[in-house]
Amino acid sequence: MAHAENGVQYERLRPAQIVARREQCPVAYLPLGTLEWHGEHNPVGLDALKMHALLLRCAEAHGGLVFPPLYYGENREQALMEANPAHREPIAAKMGLPAHHFAAGYMMESISDQNRRYHALLLHIFHQIKSLGFKVLVVGGGHYPLLDHARAAAALFHQEQSRPRMITWAMTGYELVRGQFQPCGDHAGKWETSLQMYLDPGLVDLSLLPSDPKQELVGASNNGVQESSAAFGKQAADAIVLAVGERVRDFLANNSKYQVHGSPM
Repeated sequence: MAHAENGVQYERLRPAQIVARREQCPVAYLPLGTLEWHGEHNPVGLDALKMHALLLRCAEAHGGLVFPPLYYGENREQALMEANPAHREPIAAKMGLPAHHFAAGYMMESISDQNRRYHALLLHIFHQIKSLGFKVLVVGGGHYPLLDHARAAAALFHQEQSRPRMITWAMTGYELVRGQFQPCGDHAGKWETSLQMYLDPGLVDLSLLPSDPKQELVGASNNGVQESSAAFGKQAADAIVLAVGERVRDFLANNSKYQVHGSPM
């Protein structure tokens, strides 16, 4: 990558470097993602890869530090392409796996138990990041359904903290720029594929897509994905980074507004 991501990655810095950057801007960024089918043309880690790269750019542009991405822990029976009954069998076949590996019950826990364990994991991470001296936490959900889980955990975290609270805000990116782009948000379609092409181009292979744009795709949005480009991805990424910066500056400048119960987020 052309940008100096090592300077904003928490785990890659020495203690004095962390302190200096945190004192300059006490904002932490936490990327969330999954290991999920994103078509044959994209990596399975796209959600976390995309969000990690976006948050690196946010930290470089606005200050703060980025924590390592979380790929694991979410409910494996809902809101994943492999769990979708219409796509489960063809995806399993292409992955060389039995379809029942993605069926309900395989994880040995109920859906609600999986959700609660994930929320507990997020809460643990939130408290850990607060203990490291940050005033604001931006949680980026590269997998859109993780936004609900992050918000649920953030609401409980807000109640559990002693004051001053670490402001915790969750976003996925596309909802911040809705109306500026078409498409804006999809699954492995032109939006996500273009973002990945810009953020880490070596991981995308458009030649694996059918040349006929009308041909149905396995587990991917059929919305002009063949026209995906790094140029479109850059426009989208730049707009998201700009929008995140506006919120971060407000959190820092008006910290007391977000300390009370029922704070608008």
